Amino acid sequence: MKNWASMLAGTALALVLPAAAQAAGELHLYNWTDYTAPELIAKFEKETGIKVSIDTYDSNETALAKLTSGASGYDLIVVSNDFVPIFVQQGLFEAVDVAAMANFKNLDPEWQKRSWDPDAKYSVPWVWGTTSYSVDTAVYKGPHDSLKLLFEPPPELQGKIGMFGSPSEVMSLALVYLGKAQCNTDPADLKAVDALLEAQKPFVKVYNSDGTVERQVSGETAMHQQWSGKAEATRQQKSTVTYVYPKEGVVGWMDNVAVPKGAPNLENAKAFLNFLMDPQNIALQSAFSGYQTAVTGSNKLLSAELGSSPEFNPPKNLKITFAPACPEKATRAYDRIWTRLRQ
Repeated sequence: MKNWASMLAGTALALVLPAAAQAAGELHLYNWTDYTAPELIAKFEKETGIKVSIDTYDSNETALAKLTSGASGYDLIVVSNDFVPIFVQQGLFEAVDVAAMANFKNLDPEWQKRSWDPDAKYSVPWVWGTTSYSVDTAVYKGPHDSLKLLFEPPPELQGKIGMFGSPSEVMSLALVYLGKAQCNTDPADLKAVDALLEAQKPFVKVYNSDGTVERQVSGETAMHQQWSGKAEATRQQKSTVTYVYPKEGVVGWMDNVAVPKGAPNLENAKAFLNFLMDPQNIALQSAFSGYQTAVTGSNKLLSAELGSSPEFNPPKNLKITFAPACPEKATRAYDRIWTRLRQ
């Protein structure tokens, strides 16, 4: 009996170990579309032996709905700064004590304590940039120094506009244009935003956060709400496209990498977070996406072309509004405006 029991135990162990080893070699990432540098993933896989798989989404709202549904299975997720507190408040993130990780010292002191994660308990900075719009100056030759061009377009741009498919991003930029506070619940201000977007709607060809570069390069859109890095990628393929720094200002954002609650490969997720805070590693993501990082020394590893590009270097006097996480009352108001807009 003893020998038989030992044999059974040995068989069971043999069955369990390969599965455990296989699980230990996996990492499942949930990120924005076309937003993960292949070189970054290849380097991580080579150094760790961990196999990375990636699923993508098109808005923070989509990512939030995915995790709140309980159908996750992801080890890491990338979300914008204004959504980090929402995920934390809903108990959707693991506290992983990023501040205690070996490479945390590499973060620029400005970004070690972020208002959306002040103690660095949950997240590591991915990249940061600005949101404004790009316009094809071959189609429109007039002045482009204001958000008015995007929200109240002249005839030559009407029907050729692309806007993001994310309500929070559209609302944030509209509020900047109107000179109103973010996370707004004032009835008069919300009425003004609603009226602005409804008046713009007949001139908008598409509301979609994916494919922004391709649409402008092909000429499907002549003007598009745009992130700075995507604007740089567009200009590389179509030199007449210009990213606008409007006089009213722009929306600033930082995307952050966090671990969903119950992540099946928690230690692998932690290893990736620490990996990202190495300047040589995150520089690969910066070069791929065209956005700034929070890691000291990473910019020195970029090409001179990217490092000196206008999209990568906002003017020093530019007003940059980092939209905060909005309370539920504001979110519900935005949803009502968005639902009417998209009907």
